[in-house]
Amino acid sequence: MKIALGVEYLGTNFNGWQIQKSGIRTVQEVVESALSLVANHPVRVFCCGRTDSGVHAKEQVIHFETDSNRSDEAWVFGGNVNLPSDVNFTWAKEVNDDFHARFNAYARSYEYKIHNHPVRSSLKANYYLWEPRSLNIDEMRKAANFLIGEHDFSCFRGRLCQAKSPVKTVEYLDIIESDDNLIVKIKANAFLHHMVRNIVGTLLKIGRGEKDAEWMLSVLESKDRREAGPTAEPQGLYFIKAYYPKPLN
Repeated sequence: MKIALGVEYLGTNFNGWQIQKSGIRTVQEVVESALSLVANHPVRVFCCGRTDSGVHAKEQVIHFETDSNRSDEAWVFGGNVNLPSDVNFTWAKEVNDDFHARFNAYARSYEYKIHNHPVRSSLKANYYLWEPRSLNIDEMRKAANFLIGEHDFSCFRGRLCQAKSPVKTVEYLDIIESDDNLIVKIKANAFLHHMVRNIVGTLLKIGRGEKDAEWMLSVLESKDRREAGPTAEPQGLYFIKAYYPKPLN
């Protein structure tokens, strides 16, 4: 049978999602170890979207195959007993044999959190990007609107990106203010490597007044990564949700 699970994790002390050489702590490594104990056989999992070191997830979606007959609750609670405190399963569900966590997802959403205050916060250091300078949120929103729709996002494509095409469709890109925090919310059919962090880095240049909102359009049209802003730090990024034709939970 094939089982899908939701996975929540804080990426601060992980070297990203993907399993690496022995001794490198990754989310995939600890998840597979926990599920293997519940299944009583080695388990290999596949995820909806790999995350980098320091990046968090509210609901990463994974799947794996097993011959072991366990209830949904057993996969969740049995797995969590064997997981460290910075990662846990939130739900489990048996799915059809043709389900694939990555290839069946038709969209994904992320959030990027910014602490916009002159004084840094120790409590937010691992979960927000600290931006001490005043930001023009209206200009950032105006710039963000240029990215909605289908575009070639080569200007925001990371050097190690393996996507076949840089053309993606952004459904929404919102900037929410709450006290001294900003949340950049974005949903698209798919994302390039570092795409969200590169967009945020570009929006911040506009918010600081270094560039105007129309600069975003010229960056997009350039299709050149060198024209965009720097890659924002990883700790502010959260994988929020994957979307499937039939909801999983």
